[in-house]
Amino acid sequence: MPLALKLGCVAALLAALSALFAFAGGSGRERVEAPPLLTLAPRDFFYRPAGEFTREGRPANAPLRLLSPGHALAIMAREVTQREYRRCVSDGGCPPTAQRGEGDDRPAVELSWRDAVAYAAWLSRRLDESYRLPTDEEWVFAAGSRARDEVLPEGGDPAQRWLARYEREGDGDEPGDDGAPRPVGSYGRNEYGLEDLSGDVWEWTDTCFARLGVTQTGEQSLSTDCGIRVAEGRHRAYLPDFIRDARAGGCAVGTPPRYLGLRLVREDGQASPWLSLIDAWL
Repeated sequence: MPLALKLGCVAALLAALSALFAFAGGSGRERVEAPPLLTLAPRDFFYRPAGEFTREGRPANAPLRLLSPGHALAIMAREVTQREYRRCVSDGGCPPTAQRGEGDDRPAVELSWRDAVAYAAWLSRRLDESYRLPTDEEWVFAAGSRARDEVLPEGGDPAQRWLARYEREGDGDEPGDDGAPRPVGSYGRNEYGLEDLSGDVWEWTDTCFARLGVTQTGEQSLSTDCGIRVAEGRHRAYLPDFIRDARAGGCAVGTPPRYLGLRLVREDGQASPWLSLIDAWL
């Protein structure tokens, strides 16, 4: 065989191998599949900002706002599973964490906010798309009727507010027989098709804890603490970003979340239509 023909065959073989590796995700890594997404059309919805609100020095409910997003929201139809998170760990993109129960169909739990952000960054790199945690506003928008409005008795004895919070948050289904989170889909779908909202797994959001005070004259003071993040589920929870198990001392206000997991939203190259937390407060 002429040398030129041999070189041509070698070049063709190398090109074919290069294409094969590119299809598999590069460097011989297993191909990562995109998560199932639902695109929710924009609609007006009511939102009560997360955080601590005081009026004239007394605890009060945050104001209820009508928000009007300008664009659709692409969000995962279900929570990230244990199989998907293990893929990130084996690929070096996520720190290993203890999981409860076995089975690829269970949601990934025992995840801190930092773990969740690491997974979003890894998935974005592997799929060459932009994934991130939802804001609290986006989570409430997507949850629809599964979102619970955080309304408590105002003023008076602060202990009564604590008792009211515990009574409101204390009921709910128990975990599976093995003490692990139930398989994906166990808590059904909301009216938009999203699974397991307000189930036994609380989902991290990217929203920081905020404190807003309003004086008698209407003056406002706002402070945020991004070392504390909002997790959403059967009720709101405010947790340090490094906590993986809130029941083991996460400093949660009210009944601590049973499990901590995540679902992501995908950015589609448009400017975020969502109001910032400060805008929602003020």
